[in-house]
Amino acid sequence: MEAESQKAKELAILGLLDENERPLSGADLEALLRDKGYELSERTIRLYLQRFDAEGLTESLGKQGRKITDKGRMKLDEQRLMHRVGYMSARIDQMTYTMDFDLPRRKGTVVINLAIIKKDDFLVYLPMVEQVFEKGYAMGTLVSIVGPGERIGAYVIPEEHIGFCTVCSVTLNGVFLKYGIPTRSLFSGLLHLEQGQAVRFVELISYDGTSIDPLQLFIRGKMTDYLGAIKDGNGRIGAGFREIPGESYQLAMDLARQLQDIGLGAFLKIGRPSRDLLNVPVHEGCCGLIVIGGLNPVAVFEESGIPVSYNALAGYMEFNRLFHYSQMRERLGL
Repeated sequence: MEAESQKAKELAILGLLDENERPLSGADLEALLRDKGYELSERTIRLYLQRFDAEGLTESLGKQGRKITDKGRMKLDEQRLMHRVGYMSARIDQMTYTMDFDLPRRKGTVVINLAIIKKDDFLVYLPMVEQVFEKGYAMGTLVSIVGPGERIGAYVIPEEHIGFCTVCSVTLNGVFLKYGIPTRSLFSGLLHLEQGQAVRFVELISYDGTSIDPLQLFIRGKMTDYLGAIKDGNGRIGAGFREIPGESYQLAMDLARQLQDIGLGAFLKIGRPSRDLLNVPVHEGCCGLIVIGGLNPVAVFEESGIPVSYNALAGYMEFNRLFHYSQMRERLGL
């Protein structure tokens, strides 16, 4: 823990030097670090800086203070990356606990993904997006569309663009948790389809080992094949793999049916306790769950070469702002 704490302090000092255009003195850094919650004396900061100078990470400019070097920026990027490994897993847990959707009342917030795209481009490819939903390759059937100037989480929709919101599959974790079912999100992968049936996973990325949503990586890398999936049922789509306690199998099946009824159906398969699911082993006493990826409808834009910015776990949205995907044309004035 002490080593981790020291790494965090080093990261904070180098980060402040990188963020500021002017050199910073020990006193400057002490005040700025205090604002970030680090109580370090000016003497301790000087010791860090002396070591950074010796390693070529910073350069002393005398009384003006220190500035970061190119080598220091490289070191900072490396440390930030290592610091963020496992970020997705932590982010999933955080949003699972803080969403407040109430299934019986159909009220409260759900976790959403956000794609920002030019409205004209969205209209051209809307029929393909609808087919992803029609074929059952999306997370449920509910979406939302927000216009220019509106904010979702930390994102603001620019002019001539729309925000296309889909429900994130992490929402299912939150619902299960409220019924006493802890859900472990293990990995996201590409699911190979043959004639519309899931056959096997062909790529897997663990949530614990990444700083970016794995499905975003698959989509950006053009590793998906939704165009094939919606054409003839042969393709590759994004899906997540979860585990729940085996004792909760029957309750999970019941909740899956309820979620399906209100447009939040996303469970492709729920395995029996202690049994492999699509050749993926599960821990003894657990059930495996295969969950459709919430970002799936966005992949048709990437595969078609259309610029789109997409963000998994972008924020929360009130359930009553969501509507059936078949209403998109009307909402867009078509």
